[in-house]
Amino acid sequence: MIDLEMGKYAAYVWPAWGISAVVMAALVVRCAIAARRWKAELERLETPDRPQAAQDAAGQEK
Repeated sequence: MIDLEMGKYAAYVWPAWGISAVVMAALVVRCAIAARRWKAELERLETPDRPQAAQDAAGQEK
C-alpha cells in the first residue's frame, strides 16, 4: 500500500502537490484554447474568398 503520511512535512508537501496540479491543469486548458484559436486562424486564412491584400501578403499571385 502507498504510504501517504508526510509527518511534519505534510504542511509543505500537500499544498505543493495541489499547486502543481492546478498549474498543470491550467497549462493544458491554455494549450487547448490556443490550439482552437490557431485552427480557426488557419481555416480563416485558407478560405479562397479572403481579401486580395492577404493573398498578396502570403505571396500568391493574381
